Amino acid sequence: MTSTAELTTTSDSKLHLDDVAQDLQSLADNDPLKKAQGVYVTVHGHFYQPPRENPYLDAIERQPSASPFHDWNERIHWECYRPNAFARVLNDKGELLGIVNNYEYMSFNIGPTLMSWLERYDLEVYQRILEADINSGLRLNGHGNAIAQVYNHIILPLANERDKYTQIRWGKADFKSRFGRDTEGIWLAETAIDYATVEALIAEGIRFIVLAPSQAQRCRPLPTENDPQPEWHEVGGNQIDPTRPYRCYLKPTLNSTSSPLNEIKTTTVEKTEDLPYLDIFFYDGPISRDMGFSDVVYSSHHFAGRVGAAIRGDHRPSQLISVATDGETFGHHKKGTEKTIAYAFIGEFPRHGWTVTNFAHYLSLNPPSWEVELKPVTAWSCAHGVDRWQDDCGCGGEGGVWHQKWRRPLRDALNWLRDQLILVFEEFGGKLFTDPWLARDEYIQVLRDRSAANVTRFLDRHQTHKLTDTEQIDALRLLEMQRHALFMFTSCGWFFEELSRPEGTQILRYAARALELAGDVAGVQLEKGFLKLLGLAPSNVEDFKHGAEVYRQLVLTAQIGFKQVAAHYAINSLFDNYSNNFATQDRSGNVDTYQKRVYCYTANELDYQMQRMGALTMVVGNLKLVSEITWESENFVFAVLHLGGWDFHCCIQQFTGRRDYSELKERLFASLQQASAAHAIVVMTQIFGDEAFSLQSLFAEERHRIMKLLSQETLNRLDQLYTQTYRENYGVIMAFHRDGLTVPQELQVAAEIALGYRCMTTLRSLEQDITEPQLSWNHILELEAIATEAKHLRCRLNIPEGKEILEQLIIKFLWQLLHEHHGSFTTDIQRLEKLIDVGYQLNLGISLEKAQELYFSCLHSQIAPLCLNNISSTTESVQCRQWLKLGQKLAVDVSMIIKKLP
Repeated sequence: MTSTAELTTTSDSKLHLDDVAQDLQSLADNDPLKKAQGVYVTVHGHFYQPPRENPYLDAIERQPSASPFHDWNERIHWECYRPNAFARVLNDKGELLGIVNNYEYMSFNIGPTLMSWLERYDLEVYQRILEADINSGLRLNGHGNAIAQVYNHIILPLANERDKYTQIRWGKADFKSRFGRDTEGIWLAETAIDYATVEALIAEGIRFIVLAPSQAQRCRPLPTENDPQPEWHEVGGNQIDPTRPYRCYLKPTLNSTSSPLNEIKTTTVEKTEDLPYLDIFFYDGPISRDMGFSDVVYSSHHFAGRVGAAIRGDHRPSQLISVATDGETFGHHKKGTEKTIAYAFIGEFPRHGWTVTNFAHYLSLNPPSWEVELKPVTAWSCAHGVDRWQDDCGCGGEGGVWHQKWRRPLRDALNWLRDQLILVFEEFGGKLFTDPWLARDEYIQVLRDRSAANVTRFLDRHQTHKLTDTEQIDALRLLEMQRHALFMFTSCGWFFEELSRPEGTQILRYAARALELAGDVAGVQLEKGFLKLLGLAPSNVEDFKHGAEVYRQLVLTAQIGFKQVAAHYAINSLFDNYSNNFATQDRSGNVDTYQKRVYCYTANELDYQMQRMGALTMVVGNLKLVSEITWESENFVFAVLHLGGWDFHCCIQQFTGRRDYSELKERLFASLQQASAAHAIVVMTQIFGDEAFSLQSLFAEERHRIMKLLSQETLNRLDQLYTQTYRENYGVIMAFHRDGLTVPQELQVAAEIALGYRCMTTLRSLEQDITEPQLSWNHILELEAIATEAKHLRCRLNIPEGKEILEQLIIKFLWQLLHEHHGSFTTDIQRLEKLIDVGYQLNLGISLEKAQELYFSCLHSQIAPLCLNNISSTTESVQCRQWLKLGQKLAVDVSMIIKKLP
C-alpha cells in the first residue's frame, strides 16, 4: 500500500520531470544548431590538385619547379593541407595555445585525385580530414563538413552526357568509400553549370551545389496558393542575396512562365515537393574575392569585420554568410592564414554570437523559400561562360602578350579522340561486358582497390562470359582507355595561357596513353588523325609552333613500354635497393622467384647471375613483368655490363625458352672472361641487336638515386680532403677572423664542408645510439661543439638531410619520454632539452612543429594530470616542473598549469 507521503513525492517528481522537459524544449528552441535563428557562417575551401601521375608509372615524378620539394603536391601539402589539419592558435608570445583541425570547422571538398595522393603520402593528415568530417557531423546534427567533387575536375557543360554522369558517379562513390556516408552536395569544377548538368545532378541524387553570385539570372519567392505568380527579380549582375538558399527547377527556357510551379494552377503546396529540383547556395562574392586577392584573411579580426559587414539588418530570423575560395589560399597562396581562420572559427565568430556551420546543416534548418533561374552556361573563373576551356576568350592570359587560339583546336582534337574511343569501347567492350558503360561507371571500385581479388570480383560481376586471361587483359585495357579519356579533359589543361605548359602536356600524355591502349585492343591507328587536329592548335612558343609538335617533343619522348621497365630493373639491380619487395627471399637459388615492385609493375625475377672481371661487372637475368593495372605481362632476358663509374650497357630481348637462355648466358659470361669491355659489348650486340639502354634510360627517381650512389665515393674522398685542409689551416682561418679580414673562399668552403661532414657523421651515430644514454649524450655534446665552432668561423652548414635527421631524433626522444621511458627521467629530459638547444645552435632551420604536436596531444591527458592531481612525492613534483619547462622550450603555453601548481 502506498503512503500519502509517497504519493506526494511521486506527484512532485512528475511535476519536476515536466519542468525539466519544458526546460529542455526551451533550450532546443533556442539552440541555433537545431533551429534556424541568428547569423550562421560557412567558409568553404575547394582543395584540389590535378592528376599529375605519369600515366605509365602511376606515380608523380620529380618536378624541379617545386624545389626543394619533390613535386607540387608535396610542396602544397606542407604549406597548406597539413597546416590546416594542425592549425596553430598562438598567444602574444608566439606560444602554442591550441591546435585546431580547420577541416572540422570549414565546409570543404577535396578532389578525389588529391585524396588518393594524400592517402599514400601522409596517412596522418588523411585521417585528420576523415575525423574532421565525423566530428563536424556530430556537432551539426549528422551533417558533416565534407562534400564530394566531380572526379577529375572536368568542365561538365563541355562534357558529353555519359562523361557528365561518370564524373558525378565516380565523385560520389569515391567520397562514400572514404567518408563512409553519401555526400549531400558536390563541388563542380570551376563551378561550371548549365541546365543539362543540373538535370544530371538531380538524377544522381545531389541535394545542393555552391555557385558564384554571377551565375544567377533571376529569382523570386516560391509560389504559394496565396501568391501563385510572385514577381521575378533580375539579379544577373551579381545582385542575388547570398544569405539564403535557393531552389532550382529544370527549365527549357528562361521566361516569366517557365517555372514548373506556374503550370499547376490548382495544385496544393504539398504536391510541389514532388517536382525535381536542386538547391543552390551562392557564396558572398565580394568577401570571397577579397579572400583570394586582398589581405582580409591575414587578420581574423579583419576577416570577422568583413563577414559582419555582410549581415543583413532586416531582422530576418536567420541568415547565412557563406564564402568560398580555393582551399590552397590558406597557407599556400597566403602563408600563415590557416592560423587566421582557425582563430576565427573558435574565437572571433563565436564572440560575435555567430554559428559556424556548413551548407548541408543550414539547409536542414532553413529549406529554400526562394526559387532561382540560372544563366545558360557559366563558371566562377570565366566571364564568358565556359570559353576559358574552349576558346580564345582572354581569361587566363590577362596582362600577357600570348594568345589562347590553341584552346578550340585542342578541345576539338580531344572531342574527336573521345568519340573514336567510344566506338572502340562499345565494339570490343560489348563482347566482354554485359553493359560496358555500367562497367565504366563502376570501375571506380577498382580505382579505389586494385588488389587482384577485388579486380577479379569486378570482372566476374560485369563479364558476358568467363573471360580468358587474354580477355581479362583486354577488358582492363578498355577501362583504362576510358579512364585516360576522362583524364585528358581535366580542366587545368586549358586554364592557363599556353598549351605547352605542364598542365597541357599532362592531358596530352593521358590522350597518348588512351590512344596506345585502343591500339593494343583494337589495332586501330588513331594517332595520325589526332596529330592532324593538334596541328591546328597554334603554340605561343616558337620551338613548338603547334600542338602536334608539343605532342612529338614532350609527350612521345616520355612514353614508356615494358622494355624500358625491364632495363630500369636490370640496371638498378646492380644496386639492389627496391623498397617495395613483396618477399624477402635472397638470390641464392633456394626459391623459384624473387618478386619486387617497380612502380605499378610486379617484377618476378626468375633467374639472376652476376660475375665480375676486374673493373667490369656483368649481370644476366630472366625477368617477368606484370602490370598491376592491366594485368598484361612480358617475359624478358636482360644483360647489363657495368664498365665502372657512370657507364652501363644494357640489352633486353624476349625470353624464347630455357635452352636459348642457357646458351645466351654462357656466351655472355664467356665474353667477360677476356676482360675486354669492347669485346663484351660486341657479343651483347650480336645476341640482342643494336638497341641498348644506359643510365639515362632509367626513370628519373632511380637515376638520381644511383647518380648519388656513384658519386658517394668521390664525395667521401672530397670530404676527407676538405677536412684535412680545414685542420691544417684552422689557425690561419681563425687569424683572418680575429683581424676582421675576409677568409679566402677556398678556406671558408673547406671549413663549411668539413664541419658539415662532421655534423652528419655525428647525427648518424646519434641515430644508431639513440637508446644508449651515455653514447647519445656524448654525440649531443659533439654536435654542440660543432655548432660553437661553426658560429666562431661564421660557417653556414648546408645539410638539408641533417635537418630532417635532427627533427626526427627530437620526436623519437620525446616519444620515448612519453610512452617508452625506462631510465632516469631527469637525465633523459635534459638530454632532449640539450638536443633542441643544439638544433637551434646549428642553425639548420629545424621545425619543431611535429614535436610540438606530440607534446600538446599529451599535455592534457598525461602532463596536466601529473601536475594537478595531488602530487604525492618530490619526484613527481620535479617531473611535473621538468615537463612544463620542456613545454616552454617547445613554445607551448603551459602558463595556466603553472598558475595552478601548489
